[in-house]
Amino acid sequence: MPVPGEHHPAFEEYCETIFELREDDLDVIQARIADRLRVSRPSVSEMIKRMSDESLIEVAGGKITLTVSGEELAVRVVRRHRIAERFITDILGLSWSLAHREAGRWEHVMSHEVETAMSRLLGEPTTCPHGNPIPGSGYEPPAAKKLSEISSGQEFTVSRIPEELEFTPGMLEFLELSHLVPGSHGTVQIGAEAGDMTVLIDGTSVTVDSFATARILVTI
Repeated sequence: MPVPGEHHPAFEEYCETIFELREDDLDVIQARIADRLRVSRPSVSEMIKRMSDESLIEVAGGKITLTVSGEELAVRVVRRHRIAERFITDILGLSWSLAHREAGRWEHVMSHEVETAMSRLLGEPTTCPHGNPIPGSGYEPPAAKKLSEISSGQEFTVSRIPEELEFTPGMLEFLELSHLVPGSHGTVQIGAEAGDMTVLIDGTSVTVDSFATARILVTI
């Protein structure tokens, strides 16, 4: 059962999804929520109505926005998810993909006391392992560009892997194995004008598809 004062995990998951779609500069519409959560559109429609009745969201012109209450719930869940990912990768030494799946469970059951203790143990991190900001951490994003905007021969540093890529099947495994992770330095060998890009990371050439290069954020 939900802890008193908190919401059912389904409400938490939907608020989190709306928050993350907005964070990735995507229009928050029912179809995108259905795609992200891999549920039917009728199921999303029913949940959106329930969330509206709970005053967690507002819907206007097909666009969905969080209310103040919905935003507070989303921030709490996203913060717990990203701290949990940090703990699973940094302390337990497990993979990105496993951390992402496990954090999706932990975010619904983690108490404030555990969240605070984890953050303290981790040294109060400002981002998750993928470079996405932890709400409430005071994170200030650098001036970043999409990898696809970097020209051949230019050097770059990976800054952030947006949530959209975290939900792309096999992408986290590919990026981690290829060392295309926040803080890694690379050089563009073949630019996006050719479609897929080829980059040099840690002395190894890696081909990255156009879907990923249009979303990975880097600094130069």
